[in-house]
This record gives sequence, structure tokens and C-alpha cells, in this order.
Amino acid sequence: MILNMDIDWDAKVLSSLTPVINNLREIQINNQEIENVADWLAYEEFPSPQNNKTKKNPEEVIRTTLLVNTLNFAFTDFEKSIKYEIERDGYIFSDSEAMFTQINETLATGTKLYHGDVLSSLDMDKLNKIFSGNIEMPMMSERLKILNEVGEKLSSEYKGDWINFINKGPKKLYSDGEGLIERLIEEFPRFDDKTILEDRQEVHFYKLAQLAFWGIHGELSGGGHFVVEDMHKMSAFADYIVPVALEVMKIITYSETLNNKIMNGELIERDSREEVEIRAVSLYTTAKLTEEVNKRRPLDKQIIIPQLDYRLWKQYHATHRPHHLTITTMY
Repeated sequence: MILNMDIDWDAKVLSSLTPVINNLREIQINNQEIENVADWLAYEEFPSPQNNKTKKNPEEVIRTTLLVNTLNFAFTDFEKSIKYEIERDGYIFSDSEAMFTQINETLATGTKLYHGDVLSSLDMDKLNKIFSGNIEMPMMSERLKILNEVGEKLSSEYKGDWINFINKGPKKLYSDGEGLIERLIEEFPRFDDKTILEDRQEVHFYKLAQLAFWGIHGELSGGGHFVVEDMHKMSAFADYIVPVALEVMKIITYSETLNNKIMNGELIERDSREEVEIRAVSLYTTAKLTEEVNKRRPLDKQIIIPQLDYRLWKQYHATHRPHHLTITTMY
């Protein structure tokens, strides 16, 4: 059960955005368009985790979801702007959906790909056999390095099993250093998704860490197997796709320089002012849009930010409209 639908602007991620939002240079936020979009978006259906009565093994869901989000980044070729895709029974799976499909296919063969011992022993040949699509999945050497490191940590500290990590603390994202996100970013550095501004202020994004626990909560909370108690502290997931939706909806407007870079497929450097603004604005405006949507919905139909994020991602993740390109393992 989700106990609190109010946006927590003091939560770690959203509160860290203030110095960026207050000093935007490359992006304009159109507040009137947030209200205009909310006027019609509020009447759409937003699937609720509470309605999901999965019959899947809860521990397998947890293990698989954490594996997926260890790898959930960079699915577009940085030179050709072509998205990674696979075809199954006449249906095209794109980007992370393609990866998720291939992970499940591998698990179905009996290979426990999420186990620390398996991950730490992976090599490039094995990884290429798992992920074969229309193009080579981008950043394969980085993926292998991450999987090996995560596998070694799981094996050395948790007997190779994500369940042992999960059971070590409370079912909260934040809990005086013992929360799920707090421990994940501390013990597995590949999830520590943040940047440092010129004045040494930290901006936290935590895209993959948040997405992992939203996925687990969304799959298992309806049956009471895994309920994140402070889901209202979660933001959207700062990636490539949500900014496209926001820009198409005219909620955000890029400067001419930034717009030209995106449309021409020019690389935008990680931690650059442009990239930080794109991600920060995505999180801020999705939170504001969620607030406006909820003002237009009855109390029993209130939504949380991740539900809105999924609505935007699902509609735009396979679109032909260009998104910004940044070489990073964080999204």
C-alpha cells in the first residue's frame, strides 16, 4: 500500500536540484504548459502497483530486477543514433525492453545470470552471446566491467545473492544510512549517480537505484511481498527518454544551441552544464506535473511520480525523435 502520495520536495534527489533549477541557462521551463498538459493527462489511466497480484516468485523478481538495472543504460549507438532492437515472433523490442527480454531468455535456460559467481566469471564472448541484436549493444566493455565488479561484491559480501543484500536493512529508500538506496549506492558504486556543480554542491539523480526499487515495488507490492514504505520520496528517472516527452509537450524548451546539438546527434558531455540541466529539469518538471495531475484527480485516484514517469517513457522510448546523447553508464 502506498501511504503517502504527496511530493516530498525535501527528499534527497528533489531537494538537490534547487541550485540547477534556480540558475538555468540552456533550458526554459514553461509552467503554463505543465498546467495545460495536466488538464488532459489527469484523465488518463495510470496502472497502480496495488492492482498487480503477480504470481511470480518474489525472490526471483528481486534478483532479476536488480540485475536488469545494473545494465539499464545506453541503448542508442552514439555515432549512428540507431537504437538497439531485437525481433521476437514479429514484434520489435527496443532498448531496455530488448535487454530485459534477452535476460529472461538466458535465465530460462537455467543460467542464474543474477548470481554473483556467474557475474564475476562473465567474459566478453559470453556477454555477446546473450545480447545480440540489430547492432552491437553500446558500451559492452563497460557493461562487462560493471557486471564483474557487482558479481565480486555479491560473492564476497552476500554469498552471491541479492536477497541477502535486501534483507540486511529496512524496506525504506532512506533510513539514516541504512535505506535501500543509501546502501546500494554505498556498496555498489556503479549506482552512485550524482554530479558536483562548480560551487561543489552535489546534485543527486540515482536513476538506476530508484528504478530498481520502483520495479520491485511495482511488481510485488500488490501482493504484499515487498512494499517500499517511503515511495513518496522517489523522483522520476533521469534518462534520455523523458526529456523528449517533456520537449514534445512544450513543457521544456531548449536553447537554440542545445536544440541543434540534440537534433544533429552531437555528443553532450557527461556532467556538462547542458547534461545536468536536462536531467535536473526532467526530475523537477515531472514532479510539478504530478502535483498538477493530482489536483485534478479524486483522492482515491492520486498518482506518484514513477507512475507518471512510466507513462511518458512508455509512449516515447521507441520514438524516432532524437534524444540527447551522453556517454555514461548511469542511464
